[in-house]
Amino acid sequence: MAKNKQASEIFAQGYSCSQAVLSSRCEQYGLDQKTALTIAAGFGGGMGRTAGTCGAVTGAIAIIGLHAGSDRAGDSAAKENTYRIVREFMAGFEGEFGSVICKDLLGCDISSPAGYNQARRQGMFENICPRYVDGALEVLDRIMAEDEHKQSHQEQTENPTTR
Repeated sequence: MAKNKQASEIFAQGYSCSQAVLSSRCEQYGLDQKTALTIAAGFGGGMGRTAGTCGAVTGAIAIIGLHAGSDRAGDSAAKENTYRIVREFMAGFEGEFGSVICKDLLGCDISSPAGYNQARRQGMFENICPRYVDGALEVLDRIMAEDEHKQSHQEQTENPTTR
């Protein structure tokens, strides 16, 4: 199963967008799926169904933290690198979909009961959200590949070998 399709299949099982995105990639960073699902539980629906930042975006940002973040206080280089990757991801997602905000992406404010019911009636969660779940991972893959290429090129430039 393709990595991105795994996320949309997790979403189709009834997990939130953030849970689907984070749990589809967590194990490659040493985080078990159960823990990832639990951590991401509050980020769906634009952060606790407030229709704010899309849960697929927050799930991807959690992956970026696992990839580039540091557990050492004062590690400003890791912090700046993580923030840079997050900014690149968010710009890429917004460039692809027009926004990182749930209510803008859906065209419906699910933070209100009327908006949530409208989204349910119109099948937005089944028909629109999977595109953002898959798309977040496609943008993330592209940004991560570019970052790995930059890191590799930077290491080669800093540590040239003589032949």
